[in-house]
Amino acid sequence: MIWQNHILIGVSLCAVIDPILAPVGAIGATAPDWLEWVIKPLYPGLKHRGATHVVLYWIAAIVFFILIDFHAIGLGFAIGGFSHVFADSFTIAGVPFAPWSEHRFHLFGGKLRTGNGGEYLVAGIIAVLCFLFVMYSPVKVGTSAARENGFIPFFFDWKKFYDEGLVDGAEWKKNRLNFF
Repeated sequence: MIWQNHILIGVSLCAVIDPILAPVGAIGATAPDWLEWVIKPLYPGLKHRGATHVVLYWIAAIVFFILIDFHAIGLGFAIGGFSHVFADSFTIAGVPFAPWSEHRFHLFGGKLRTGNGGEYLVAGIIAVLCFLFVMYSPVKVGTSAARENGFIPFFFDWKKFYDEGLVDGAEWKKNRLNFF
């Protein structure tokens, strides 16, 4: 998959946990690729979609950060990284599931090609599902007090602001159709 779709999926999944983590999720969503560039001088034989794309490593990172990460910054990064390898598992090349496995892990038969229209479709469907969950779920998950109180920082409810007297009529009319 291309980076834009990795970022979209990573940010979407992090927004379900806590919208404040979206920027960290974007960094994590690209991490398996740029970590290759960082590690390559130390291990010249490192291949693309190799050690940095192992599914179990990213699952272990998520579990680790759930247990010790107080502000969930590491968790957002790990979820972004997991979303990257999850998305790459849809492609023909697949990803290694475990470091000792010689077989590649594929979801839905690994039918997608990098840069193809199906990739955009999968990323869009995941983003829409995450958006719908964040907007309409009665469950308020998240680590920040703002999220627990229903604040979603990237989607402002201008009608609610107007009804509560936080903005005047002119500001409400100016922003009522601005969704972001």
